[in-house]
Order: sequence, then structure tokens, then C-alpha cells
Amino acid sequence: MAGMERDTPIPNEIKLHQKSRRLELIYEDESYALDFEFLRVYTPSAEARGHGPGQEVLQTGKRNVTIERIEPVGTYALRLVFSDGHDSGLYSWDMLHNLGRHQAELWAEYLNQIERNGLSRDVDTTSRPAGGACSSHKH
Repeated sequence: MAGMERDTPIPNEIKLHQKSRRLELIYEDESYALDFEFLRVYTPSAEARGHGPGQEVLQTGKRNVTIERIEPVGTYALRLVFSDGHDSGLYSWDMLHNLGRHQAELWAEYLNQIERNGLSRDVDTTSRPAGGACSSHKH
């Protein structure tokens, strides 16, 4: 499975900060605090990323989402269970590290996409009735 390259950094410590809504990843010589909303909109799940190029679904209305729990998946990933019921994305160690390293530019790109499309961080337009949605989609 992708996500476990030889030199992939694995955090020494992971802290879930409910009050500030951040997931803190502490590595040997660096640390990252990732907002729950950021993690939710960049979910690696097929329902959001699609099954091929051009099938991505821009995640909206996630400003107030929380992480209810974190589940380890083998030795290579975490499953984040979000308050909106989403739990199908597996966040590999390399993905989490990349999200941390590139958080500023990824967040800026997300905000640009929201604005360009006239969408909102407060209104969920990604929950659609059946018809092209993955069968694993949960509301």
C-alpha cells in the first residue's frame, strides 16, 4: 500500500486538541498542528478524491467539523473519525507529513477553490443523493 516509503517520517507523538480543533504531530525535529477542517477537506477517501483524475469533489461546509477519534491502521496510517460521519479516509504517515509540510499552500489553494466556485466553508454542498457517489459514502 502507498504511504510507507523507506524514509517516511513517523510521528513520535500524536495529540488531539479538541478545544483548538487541531491534530498535533510531533516528530524528532519538527512538529505540525493540523486543523480538523484542513484534514477533513483533504481526506484521501475515494468519495472525495474520486476514482481518477477530474473526479475530485471539493469538500465544503466543514468549518465546524471535529475529530471524534483516531484509529491506528496497521503500522502505516491513521483513520480519523469525523463528527460529520466521515471515516473512510486512511491518512498514511507520508500523507500526514506532506499535509504538515505543505499546509499553508494547500490551505490557500482550497480557499481559492471555494471562492472561485462560489461555495462556502459553512454550507455543505458535497452531500449529494445517489447517482455517481461511492457506495461507501456516509452522511
